Amino acid sequence: MANAATGVRPLDHLKVIDVSSFLAGPFCSTQLAEFGADVIKLELPKVGDALRRFGSVTPSGDTLPWLSECRNKKSATLDLRTPDGAELLKALIKDADVLVENFQPGTLEKWNLGWDVLKEVNPRLIMVRISGYGQTGPYSGRPGFGRIGNAFGGLSYLAGFPDRPPVTPGSATIPDYMAGLYGALGVLLALQSLAKTGRGQVVDIGLYEPIFRILDELAPAYHMKGYVRQRMGPGTVNVVPHSHYPTADGRWVAIACTSDKIFERLAVAMGVPELGGTGKWGTITQREAERAQVDEYVGAWSAQYTRDEVLRLCEEHQVPCGPVYAIDEIFEDPQYAARGNIVYFNDERVGEYAVPNVVPRLTDTPGGIDRLGPALGEHNDEVYRKRLGLSEARIQALKEAGVI
Repeated sequence: MANAATGVRPLDHLKVIDVSSFLAGPFCSTQLAEFGADVIKLELPKVGDALRRFGSVTPSGDTLPWLSECRNKKSATLDLRTPDGAELLKALIKDADVLVENFQPGTLEKWNLGWDVLKEVNPRLIMVRISGYGQTGPYSGRPGFGRIGNAFGGLSYLAGFPDRPPVTPGSATIPDYMAGLYGALGVLLALQSLAKTGRGQVVDIGLYEPIFRILDELAPAYHMKGYVRQRMGPGTVNVVPHSHYPTADGRWVAIACTSDKIFERLAVAMGVPELGGTGKWGTITQREAERAQVDEYVGAWSAQYTRDEVLRLCEEHQVPCGPVYAIDEIFEDPQYAARGNIVYFNDERVGEYAVPNVVPRLTDTPGGIDRLGPALGEHNDEVYRKRLGLSEARIQALKEAGVI
């Protein structure tokens, strides 16, 4: 709900039409919906978004990802492939601010719904287009999913150990979520431009591009030195110790010494202050030269203590350190509870449902979760009768024709 003091959310009155599917596009529009945008999710009649069938199925018949990642939206059915469906989309676009899509490039154009057509319908429209490789370039027509984005973007090559094959870098859906975030950012930027120029524009994102963008100095280092970074297991280039280390109770901690000063504090915590400062591992150059030995030493130290003891020692000496959590531990952690990072939402279809809370946290006009992902076509009447003013006879005819 909106903050009681202001009664508003930042994107109140922003009208969004979402014709995307699965994850990247829907996550983009969900970010907008959480902060007040009115998002209509258009789906194929009787079939719906593929996300409804991806993941763990709930008693509602829809999956956990659908209920979580399509929250705060309205669902209406529409077959864009039909002439009537295309005309109905154009009618909705006339009064919309944003359109989100993630079809393979050329698909909407094939249905006479490309940017060149839609900008004539509404010159102020902002159109978010997320695809595997973007709208241009020799690979633009190729299909793509998050795993491909991780691989093509350069992240998968870095994940794992040097003597083993590349592994999934945590989740195959990282590119989908990041493309969705960049898509939402693109909307906010385009809205600022719209206020200055009066013109809408396209926000064009390839799934691999956000991944490539976040890989710190990977590209500059290759260009300058010809350095091709390899897999390093849990380690990190340019800093050490900066890894995951075992504890006496069979758990793991993450320790991040990103400067000589922090390592000096860790050395004191370990009871060997002579290793830092002017000692043999006092500089990053010295530690990099003996990376394996440094990591082994820190791991041997941490293995003498329980996880809580390592965390306490590091905190006392202001060394960045955190537990390597599994999801059950996240649910039990007081920091998560204090910040309200998990929302327990009651829904008549599935009962109590736990979802990650809204990010970022705005102090005056925060976002919120009003409802979980809607049932298929739940808002058809609102969209077609109330918004577009179609008659009951026309709506019935469209249903019989399979258009809605």
